[in-house]
Amino acid sequence: MDPEHAELSVRRQCELLGLARSSLYFEPAKASDSDLSLMEKLDRWHMDYPYLGSRKLATLAGSPGEAVNRKRVQRLMRVMGLECLYPKPKCTVTSRCHKKYPYLLKGVTIDRPIQVWSTDITYVPMPSGFMYLVATIDWYSRLVVSWRLSNTLDGSFCMAMLEESLTRGRPEIFNSDQGVQFTATAWTSRLESAGIRVSMDGVGRCHDNIFVERLWRSVKYEELYPKRYATVRELEAGLTAYFEFYNRVRPHQSLGNKTPAFVHGGV
Repeated sequence: MDPEHAELSVRRQCELLGLARSSLYFEPAKASDSDLSLMEKLDRWHMDYPYLGSRKLATLAGSPGEAVNRKRVQRLMRVMGLECLYPKPKCTVTSRCHKKYPYLLKGVTIDRPIQVWSTDITYVPMPSGFMYLVATIDWYSRLVVSWRLSNTLDGSFCMAMLEESLTRGRPEIFNSDQGVQFTATAWTSRLESAGIRVSMDGVGRCHDNIFVERLWRSVKYEELYPKRYATVRELEAGLTAYFEFYNRVRPHQSLGNKTPAFVHGGV
């Protein structure tokens, strides 16, 4: 964002980035320790039981002597970007003024690297707060092409990741959900200007982006939950090492026990 831009007003810059103007001046309050503890539990339960909604999660989080308010669970799920996985409207935070694109991958044979890429955002729990992680993955090789961390859900960190991804290849199709970060003009126009076809998951169709969902499960159970990084610097260093391990060392059964980097072409 450049408030002093000679040609684009702040309002127009926000529209292009899919960013609410109020978020420019908003300073988020620090979450309470009890909220952070509950958010970590919700994140784990969502990974294991993605079909559970706020009502059942509130029941799980309660105890015989102390109930957990369902509205509190709903509020925290919104903060974390979690949705119960069953078909329903508004599974992601969308914008009515942004163009939606069809899902292009139904029935498509994925038989080579840099044919289809996809992206998604996940919540990262920390002892004294939380972050958001976005990544791009190659569908054929499962290679993590690039990733970024942010403490907010605005579109700028997604755009930074996209620019880095495009230095490493130009896929034929780039798939995402219908979140405001990925329907923003800045995102879709950048893909189209690079000659890439834009694909978006159908509403309520979480399994349209299943490879990224599997990646998040691996990242959380193999790296984030066991290590519980205390600072953003430690988290970033840990994820850097993990994604290097994931791409170049960790064998994937679905790839015939080869690594993503090997299948991708030795990158």
